[in-house]
Amino acid sequence: MPKNFVEELRWRGMLQDIMPGTEELLEKEIVTGYCGFDPTADSLHVGSLIPIMMLKHMQRAGHKPIALVGGATGMVGDPSGKSDERNLLDEETLNKNVAGVQGVLSRFLDFNESETGAKLVNNYDWMKNFSFIEFIRDVGKHLTVNYMSAKDSVKTRIQTGISFTEFSYQLLQGYDFLHLYKELNCKIQMGGSDQWGNITTGTELIRRVASGEGFAFTCPLMTKADGTKFGKTEGGAVWLTTDRTSAYAFYQFWLNATDADAPKYIRTFTFLTKEEIEAVEAEQAEAPHLRALQKRLAAEVTLMVHGQDALDSALKTTGILFNKKATIEDMKQLSAQDIKDGFDGVPQTVISKADMDGGLGIVDALAAKGGFLSSQSEARRELKGNAISVNRAKVKDDYIITPDDLIADKFVLLSKGKRNNYLLIVE
Repeated sequence: MPKNFVEELRWRGMLQDIMPGTEELLEKEIVTGYCGFDPTADSLHVGSLIPIMMLKHMQRAGHKPIALVGGATGMVGDPSGKSDERNLLDEETLNKNVAGVQGVLSRFLDFNESETGAKLVNNYDWMKNFSFIEFIRDVGKHLTVNYMSAKDSVKTRIQTGISFTEFSYQLLQGYDFLHLYKELNCKIQMGGSDQWGNITTGTELIRRVASGEGFAFTCPLMTKADGTKFGKTEGGAVWLTTDRTSAYAFYQFWLNATDADAPKYIRTFTFLTKEEIEAVEAEQAEAPHLRALQKRLAAEVTLMVHGQDALDSALKTTGILFNKKATIEDMKQLSAQDIKDGFDGVPQTVISKADMDGGLGIVDALAAKGGFLSSQSEARRELKGNAISVNRAKVKDDYIITPDDLIADKFVLLSKGKRNNYLLIVE
């Protein structure tokens, strides 16, 4: 018998709404269930990790997961949680996004032909030959406008206006569930709590069209303790591919979780057992300043998403960038991307290589283009007070910056005291 999948999600805080009979079904047989992913970009961000983790837990519990990429529904746009109409994608962009999303999903689930092997499907494959007339005749007739309008995702938009295109989204998603039920014996749909209306539309279609019974559950939407949006940083969304978010920046995102958020994150985004998590929390309680919880969280998630080499690189970069005793030799181990990510948001000035001919005096560098320090006199004053460092090494007012000081052939890190950093970029 499969392990208790629902109970695993429950103690992790990953269960919100559940249809009656769902838990009993999962306990008595191997069940096929699915989650959908809309291809709004050619990658997935950390918010998508929640449904991915649900599918992974499902497979680990001995059930069969299906990851559905919305090649068809992506052309329409889901109104759930949206206040405005979403821009529709052209077919070329959509195909690129579908391929990217499929690539991400294939890294997380065990796709094989066994009874519990994961399966990847694209709803465009069964929607592409459906004519509009066929769809409204064979599918649309089973649900009333009253039923569809009562869904929260529609109700909240009725006042401001919703197009027929987005209004029909729940019918398309509902048909996906019906199709998978009939073709792959898929009995459960999972998703975020904002998807409950769309999901129950699918169970209703299964009941009315196939005289069958579909089941469902949702997980809570992830929120941050301070009310800001989960998965967002000053630099934008945190993605699951390194072409958009480097392994270092990804690691730092989790490492910077607050003490209020970290316990929730480590339950949702790792496979650590309850005992392991409680042990790390006890460590954190004894010495909060060591941030054991955040370090374990960041390591576990980075390892799962990007692998051991990426984790090792992120740890090395973190160790150098945040080590005040790091030498120029240490700094030169870093790549240009490491520097860009590590000092994201730090003020910077671009100078030309010509400015470096014959060397650049530290006073001129500090006051370059009025960037770091306001004037040469301020620069001399700070140098006299022994407050200035070049690549973390203290310097005097006669110091000359040369190409030997360049990190990754283009950066010089200037610092005043322990906290004020400035990046000189030589191009």
